Amino acid sequence: MRVQAPHMVSTDTDRRRMAGSARQQEHEAEEPRLSDWFNPKKRPDVITTTNWLAPVIWEETYNRQVLEKYYKRLNITIGLVVWATGKFTGQHLKQFIQSANEHFMIGHNVIFYILMDDFSRLPPLELGPLRTFKLLTVLKDRMWEDFNVIFMKNLNMYITKYIQHEVDFLFSMSVNQIFKHEFGVETLGKSVAQLHAWWYFRNVKNFPYERRSKSAAFIPFGKGDFYYHSAIFGGTPYEILTFTLEYQKGVTDDIENELISTYECHLNKYFFINKPTKLLSPEYNWDPTFRTPPQIRHIKIAWQSKGI
Repeated sequence: MRVQAPHMVSTDTDRRRMAGSARQQEHEAEEPRLSDWFNPKKRPDVITTTNWLAPVIWEETYNRQVLEKYYKRLNITIGLVVWATGKFTGQHLKQFIQSANEHFMIGHNVIFYILMDDFSRLPPLELGPLRTFKLLTVLKDRMWEDFNVIFMKNLNMYITKYIQHEVDFLFSMSVNQIFKHEFGVETLGKSVAQLHAWWYFRNVKNFPYERRSKSAAFIPFGKGDFYYHSAIFGGTPYEILTFTLEYQKGVTDDIENELISTYECHLNKYFFINKPTKLLSPEYNWDPTFRTPPQIRHIKIAWQSKGI
């Protein structure tokens, strides 16, 4: 498998043409209505629709075949960004990519964007048809030590320079995860948020939101919808680019107020203000160290929380 580096993006004419073709054909292909592929009544045991009418994707609620027919006509390309530095290279990265190769968006064009600070630690990777990977250098910033800020700055830069021209949808995922079953086109949307397995079955009043009013991530007591997991978020490249900018602004504002809040709190504040258009149930990111309740019927990704 040939590694494509960012500076070689000019050689990716075919890939960009495919992505451009997808966007052009979007006007010709009729997008399925939500009711054509999503049936919330199939899962009366869980929340399947938010109060702003966004679908919450659980096993049995979706008809993937309807969506496959639509997206196949568009010939879409999906990007998956993963951050792999320090202890999260080697085996962690190998397991992540190998499992994603087997279960992520099967049958569609996929580009894995691997952000690393040491390419010599890249494990051997074998990918199937329609998928490739690109190594992106993690550029450090003397002003920041927080790796989440560094990641967001890098993600912003690479989306602006390359990724937005190469893919139609993009996911950002933590490397300490293993795909177990198909993670398919039912997850695609303009703005996609992952419900946190640790907090889904808890009362909203107990969610670990940022409660300090001076923080940019502040969510008042009594407010909030769900608690979202930072291990997975997705959407169009533009939407993710917007989040990276808002996150950096929030962190800067906190520093000016002599505060530090977590990356996940800032993510939750963003989705509190900018409601996601699609939510992924905890089935898409379950912590296997937990007892699995009957609501979790088909685990798509196992989150390796012990590896944090």
